[in-house]
This record gives sequence, C-alpha cells and structure tokens, in this order.
Amino acid sequence: MRRRQAIAVLALAGCFVALYLWLYKLGVMGELRCGTGGCETVQASPYAELFGLPVALYGVAGYAALFLVSLAALQPAAAARRRPDVALAVLASIGFAFTLYLTALELFVIHAFCRWCLGSAAIITAVWILALAGVRRNT
Repeated sequence: MRRRQAIAVLALAGCFVALYLWLYKLGVMGELRCGTGGCETVQASPYAELFGLPVALYGVAGYAALFLVSLAALQPAAAARRRPDVALAVLASIGFAFTLYLTALELFVIHAFCRWCLGSAAIITAVWILALAGVRRNT
C-alpha cells in the first residue's frame, strides 16, 4: 500500500512539473525559471513537439493516468489485487522509455539540458522502480 501511495504522490508532483512546461509552451508562462538557459533551448527545439502536440502535454496525460490508477489501487477492494500493480508498471514503463528517449535527445541531439525535464526524469524513474517492485512483490 505504501508503494501505491508513494506512486500517487510522485505522479502528482510529475503532473505539476509537466503542467508548468506545458503552460510555458502554450505561452501562458513568460520565462522558464531554469537558471542555465538550457530549458529554453530544449523547449524551442523541434523535439519539444510530437505529432503536433507539446511533449509536456504527453507528460501531463501520463502522470495524470498514473495518479488516477494509483488512487484506484489505494481503494480497499483493490488492496490485495495484482492487476493495479501491473497497470502501474505498464504505464510507468511506457513513461520511463519515453523519458529515456527524450533525455537521449537532450544529450546527443539538442546538446542542452532542461532542469525541469531532468526533474521529471527522476520522478518517472522513481515511479518505475516502485511500480516494478510492486509487481515483483505480488508475483
């Protein structure tokens, strides 16, 4: 149960990070608070959009899905079930793989790092580890 609670908290934090980046991309936010200038470079790159939508929007959707599934998994009826842990692991694995791709783009193609993106990468990595541990526990 603690893993699922931790995933819920981390997913909510990740949702706020992605929401901040999405609002910036929409032009609602003036300037990114990054300190290095790398955030603007990454957000201005052509890789900041996928299929015509900001990558940050995919982050908001992914973290929201993780948050909702983890909340559903916290219900007493789901406490002993394995299915919520598997769903969390699948969602987290997709997010983790996408994050690896985006981080590789920052490193090898864009040659700039966004601290907000790296923070999101740390969050999804923690969620992924917790989700996989939940599946192993219920095996």
